[in-house]
Amino acid sequence: MTDYRIEYQPLAGALEKLDVQAVIDGVTDPWFNQTLCEVDGTAVRLGVLQGEFHWHRHEQQDEFFLVLEGRMQIELEGREAAELGPRQAFIVPKGLQHRPVVPERTVVLMLERAEVVATGD
Repeated sequence: MTDYRIEYQPLAGALEKLDVQAVIDGVTDPWFNQTLCEVDGTAVRLGVLQGEFHWHRHEQQDEFFLVLEGRMQIELEGREAAELGPRQAFIVPKGLQHRPVVPERTVVLMLERAEVVATGD
């Protein structure tokens, strides 16, 4: 199991510039999830990921993934896994058990409600 570093405090607010590449370049953790900002109750999160996340679900929230660099697989309970490469996106609907598996260092943008707990309900 991979150790997770999850930062919920947004790095920037409205009218603030944020160098996302600098955030990516500074990551040394194998599984890093940082809230970049919040927009109307939606958290914009950056993941710099490698390894396997645990099986989990979000009962009340959908989860959006957009791979910027690298590749990832999202395993889904009772369904075929989603394979994502650069600039490919996928939505996991609320209530569906899922697990990201990331074989190489991958950069992902995620959107979800600000109050969601990244590790699941």
